[in-house]
Amino acid sequence: MNSYNPKEIEPKWQKKWEEEDFNKAEDLTDKEKAYFLIEFPYPSGAGLHVGHVRSYVALDIMARKARMEGKNVLYPIGWDAFGLPTENYAIKNKIHPIIATEKNINTFRGQLKSLGLSFDWSREVNTTDPKYYKWTQWIFLKLWERGLAYKQKTTINWCPSCRIGLANEEVIDSKCERCGTLTEKKEKEQWMLKITEYADRLLKDLDTVDYSERIKTQQVNWIGKSEGAEINFNIADSNLSIRVFTTRPDTIFGATFMVISPEHPVIENLAGKIENFDEVSDYIFKAKNKSDMDRTQLNKDKSGVELKEVLAINPANKEEIPVFVADYVLMSYGTGAIMSVPAHDERDYEFAKKYNLPIKPVVLPVVDSFDLDELKISQDKYKKDGKDPFLEMQFDEIKNRQAYIGEGINWNSYSEKISLDGLETKKAKEKIIKWLEDNKKGEKSIKYKLRDWVFSRQHYWGEPIPMINCPKCGFVPVPESELPVTLPEVEHYEPRDDGESPLKTIDSFVNVKCPKCGGEAERETDTMPNWAGSSWYFLRYIDPHNDLALVDKEKAKYFMPIDLYNGGMEHTTLHLLYSRFWNKF
Repeated sequence: MNSYNPKEIEPKWQKKWEEEDFNKAEDLTDKEKAYFLIEFPYPSGAGLHVGHVRSYVALDIMARKARMEGKNVLYPIGWDAFGLPTENYAIKNKIHPIIATEKNINTFRGQLKSLGLSFDWSREVNTTDPKYYKWTQWIFLKLWERGLAYKQKTTINWCPSCRIGLANEEVIDSKCERCGTLTEKKEKEQWMLKITEYADRLLKDLDTVDYSERIKTQQVNWIGKSEGAEINFNIADSNLSIRVFTTRPDTIFGATFMVISPEHPVIENLAGKIENFDEVSDYIFKAKNKSDMDRTQLNKDKSGVELKEVLAINPANKEEIPVFVADYVLMSYGTGAIMSVPAHDERDYEFAKKYNLPIKPVVLPVVDSFDLDELKISQDKYKKDGKDPFLEMQFDEIKNRQAYIGEGINWNSYSEKISLDGLETKKAKEKIIKWLEDNKKGEKSIKYKLRDWVFSRQHYWGEPIPMINCPKCGFVPVPESELPVTLPEVEHYEPRDDGESPLKTIDSFVNVKCPKCGGEAERETDTMPNWAGSSWYFLRYIDPHNDLALVDKEKAKYFMPIDLYNGGMEHTTLHLLYSRFWNKF
């Protein structure tokens, strides 16, 4: 019996499959379709690794089975070739990104074909192909037309060694993931996409997609919808106030201190009042160089500095409470300030224990043998005699062991103005919010952890953003008839020391006429992130050679939705979220 020789046998059959278009999908047919999609690869390394093969073989099995069942199978392949992965590879290996991309794609393609995977190679796409990114730029223009794209100054993570801005995910322990250099915070004008305007729809529409519960949960947590109230706390002996956001306004009587973000503008306004301003300033400087992830890790040691001589006034009971600056509060979420209720919040509890701050329980858990009537009796007795065994037990549990973060029944929540005693959490929230609104001390509010999408990069290797900056007209979109705005070939593609794009030095690219007034203007030199081209590639596979439209609607209706997708969990809150937003506007 002859031994199996893959070098002889496999090329023979692979050639036959290719000649007979075995893997080719039909555009429109009466057959039942089956669309299998892999997360298309970055051609940013020397070749495939086992993770690629593991993912692709799994779907290849499904695709072959579906073909044998008589289905019209679309199993396409392409290249996510723009962005940092490829640029980093090019810089590291001292090879131009254009050459690196072409070389790596050829290697990847050869390896994939040698594996015998049944991709439809007639639909191969490449995000760096001008015929492809013409439509990526077209989508950006549509976002601009609908008011969903804008440019503003924002804070970015900056690596002084690599001379690049980093996403939060690229900063570990305040250091650059790539080179280990301590990162800095830097103010920079960036293009943004208003993904926050779609926050509710992105949540609601999770019911319409066939994602695993794990993925849905991660997206829900990432969007982070929180319902609560914004409350004004006046600063004692001052005409200033600090506005906090809380999801538990019912615990306002348990607020024993306030915490504000190191970036909060009120700190500068209080500079003359803060006795230890130098100490506060030093803490702020160190905090600003930490990534948001480092600052908000639940298991991190809580740190902060009191703003000495600054007291906030609780609007519910007029009590004066100290104010701290602490890095676990972010300016980008809520209002950048919180009322701290250590008896009923784990982070506040840890902070209070560390700095020996008061812990005042105001919500008691409901137990089976304890109803509202009994609570009322206990309340009256407690107020009269000052002691009650049951309540003392609950207080000791919170003060000495942990915070009670659940719902329950309000206790010790009263003043001359308002009382929440005896109310269950839901009713207590409703009552305090109404009181705040009636007395112009706050109002109901909904906040999201989701931030607008920082969409520009000061890098060479990306899709040029199709905008022109005119001194007279402001930002003007490039006419659709002039798309694509192609990326010029350059000799020096490395990031610049000043943080600007290398494209800024190319006069022939930058200097243009304004499409609106005809005056002298400058082309935008920022480029798009690699997420741009990967947010819609699955649509282009359906109609990859269409020069007149992004995709033919009838073909899209036939092939969509995708039947099975295989990708990494690390993209749950990146690619899978971005692509849902990108295709909603």
